[in-house]
Amino acid sequence: MKAEDSVDRFVSYLERLRDRGDRGALAELRRGLGNPPGTAGSMHRHVVPWAPSDRARQDAYYVIGSLFAWHPHAGGYGNLGTSMRRLRTPSKEHSVDRRFTALLDCHTDDMPNHLRQVVSLLKSHDIPVEWRQLLHDVLRWNHDGRFVQRQWAVEFWASGKGDHGEGESGPSQQG
Repeated sequence: MKAEDSVDRFVSYLERLRDRGDRGALAELRRGLGNPPGTAGSMHRHVVPWAPSDRARQDAYYVIGSLFAWHPHAGGYGNLGTSMRRLRTPSKEHSVDRRFTALLDCHTDDMPNHLRQVVSLLKSHDIPVEWRQLLHDVLRWNHDGRFVQRQWAVEFWASGKGDHGEGESGPSQQG
């Protein structure tokens, strides 16, 4: 099975759990929050059938499964930079920028904690996440070119040109 098919099938499974209101299954998945990926036994039956066989890729499925169960709202679009940009108001700009930069700079081992913090923040503001894209991105986090981090940064900063008024959110245009 191609990785793309596996991602789609897994997230579709999570969405079915949400849509049918399977609170028990979502609770089992949430038990993984704050724990190392794959250590909450109740998650295995929900993750193993969908996850690839190698450990690093499996870990991404455990992380996304627990985060989805924590914040299962439908309607997310774009990448995580897109979602985080929706939080970026003039009054919260500095703290949101700092948290987002910490996520972009984090090592894979620290990513579950950073993602949990960011998803909790999004949840508290009812901002949905595009879970398929997030799983794809987490699976590619360690790519040599850091293209996932660059794409998130573009959506977070460059796409917001003019959001706070001309010249307020970007570097000076004077040369």
